[in-house]
Amino acid sequence: MRILQIIDSLEAGGSERMAINYANALVSEIEFSGLVATRKEGPLLTQIDPKVPYLFLNKKKQLDLGALFRLRSFVLKNKVTHIHAHSTSFFLAFLLKMLHPSVKTIWHDHYGSSEFLSRRPRFVLRMILPFFKGTIVVNQKLKKWSEEELKIKNVLYLPNFAITEEGVDEHTILKGKEGKRIVSLANLRPQKNHSLLLEVARKLKKSYSDWTFHLVGKDFDDSYSRQIKKWITDYGLENNVFLYGSRQDVKNILEQSSIAVLTSESEGLPVALLEYGLYKKAVVVTSVGEMPMIVRHGQNGFVVDSNNVENFHQSLVDLIENEVLRFTFGETLFETVQGDYAGESVIKKYLNWVTQL
Repeated sequence: MRILQIIDSLEAGGSERMAINYANALVSEIEFSGLVATRKEGPLLTQIDPKVPYLFLNKKKQLDLGALFRLRSFVLKNKVTHIHAHSTSFFLAFLLKMLHPSVKTIWHDHYGSSEFLSRRPRFVLRMILPFFKGTIVVNQKLKKWSEEELKIKNVLYLPNFAITEEGVDEHTILKGKEGKRIVSLANLRPQKNHSLLLEVARKLKKSYSDWTFHLVGKDFDDSYSRQIKKWITDYGLENNVFLYGSRQDVKNILEQSSIAVLTSESEGLPVALLEYGLYKKAVVVTSVGEMPMIVRHGQNGFVVDSNNVENFHQSLVDLIENEVLRFTFGETLFETVQGDYAGESVIKKYLNWVTQL
């Protein structure tokens, strides 16, 4: 097999990380494993394995014929047999299929707002997906929705997987006191629900003012990020909550942290949670998307209802006050991630499925 991953950008997001993870993992498993970024490069560029052939299309608009023909040339040159299109790059994969009918196309649906699927547009997907051999989804809700709403027959649930980082030069130094840091790896998007995190931070400050929150994720400099910064000022959290923007040295950041959180109101299967497990962090997360399937409440972390400030706060207090519990949760979550969300097992299932397309 000769498989090409396509992703719109190389910004530090979950679907972008997975496109790279697949390309890197497959390079030693199949004849050809390549990667194409369509619209924008970004900090994840350094994470691509040197053995993975890479092309940046610099696509400027929805229908960019120059970019399309550059992609076609790359596909023909490398004798690509399968196109694995991630998220919104499915449209470009569809156009390529029209030009090069023999190539097999796969769509990887990373849709993060799985709690709000009823709002998701269907028309374009229903028109285009019949030209795809199959669809991969990152949680069971998406699988059910694809089968029932889009009438897709060949839908495969595959969990995301995390891999240890390679060749990262950044050395982020977190503020606050050692042993008293709480980290959140989440881009500044509304679905990540930072308002819950800031409400919890305001509440925690009253009793544990020496514990600090560290928000790592892309700042889009939009109304949402400006609102977050306003809340930090309004709540008097300037010395308790710190923003770092997008960073690549995840291992280094997590090693400086004692607790890791996700306050999302909707998710697919966040790669950040798998990274928390990979680096043995005690976690508190919300019960959305696939997260409750990974974090078993009271066994390898705490799971609370989305927007429940009181329960989220109490879960953090329980971890703050019990170092042994933090250690136990971290070790147990690591075992969960290594056992059920390891790259080797996911890639094996993936290749078995692709072979049958």
